Amino acid sequence: MNKNLEKVNAVARMQDYMLQHYQEEISLKDLADVAGYSSGYALRIFSEIVGMTPFAYIRDIRLSEARKKLRESNLSILDIALSLAFGSHEGFTKAFARQYGLPPRQYRKELPNLPFFAYHPVENHFKLEEEEKNMATNIIFTQIIERPTRKVLIFPGKKATGYFEYCEEVDSGYAWTTVESITEAINWPMSIWLPDAMRKPGTSEYCMAVEVASDFSGSIPDGFELIDLPPCKYMVFHGEPYEDPEKYVEAVEIVQEAIARYNPKHFGWDWAFEDGPRFQFPPTTEQGYVEGLPVREYTE
Repeated sequence: MNKNLEKVNAVARMQDYMLQHYQEEISLKDLADVAGYSSGYALRIFSEIVGMTPFAYIRDIRLSEARKKLRESNLSILDIALSLAFGSHEGFTKAFARQYGLPPRQYRKELPNLPFFAYHPVENHFKLEEEEKNMATNIIFTQIIERPTRKVLIFPGKKATGYFEYCEEVDSGYAWTTVESITEAINWPMSIWLPDAMRKPGTSEYCMAVEVASDFSGSIPDGFELIDLPPCKYMVFHGEPYEDPEKYVEAVEIVQEAIARYNPKHFGWDWAFEDGPRFQFPPTTEQGYVEGLPVREYTE
């Protein structure tokens, strides 16, 4: 087996173990045993591939679950902390405030809208097969996420089907500055490809956008439209971080070429482009490039 693929599979086993045991104490030895490597090597390959240590990854899983419990349950903060293996009220409160900028008690009271997408557990992953091109060593992660009923503010163009065409049709600087300024956003600003049924005649498939809650009642900025979006499952493709900011086009192309070759039916899914817009987050050197496509469970 290719050594890079061996490493990816080892990291996947560690992530799966974290998902199953995040409510318990997890040691580096536990993860190393699951990975099938020494503790030092398991730590190194996890950090190399995911971009964070396994302990930071476990913390993110636990804090994400804590947010759900704070929103959806009446459990005390101490009970939530202990149920997620934080060990103490103080340790949990410090970790939560460091991650989200406010303590859990204030979060429960105010329920601010925070971006949903961060380092979510990887459900499925694959390495691009070695080719004659220079894409041989690129690793792409995929995961399935669920998006609830919501709305999206869009700034449509005319005929654009991609970013560069869109920039020729509209004032993209105004569009992007505006979506970044929406305080009611429930997700990061993004660009999307709208299904035909979700766009007005004479407007572009591709546009800049930001999601807001289904009960959004704020003002609609000039030139923007507000669209209802139904619940939808997405397969999200996450490329590797890259060092040179000038390489952002290549980072996008690597992921999009992987998507073009990917057959979701092999993993029990099928594309469902009519269910919701395809989306992309802006590529960054730290996060890489992220793109999501709507899917449904595959049935023959």
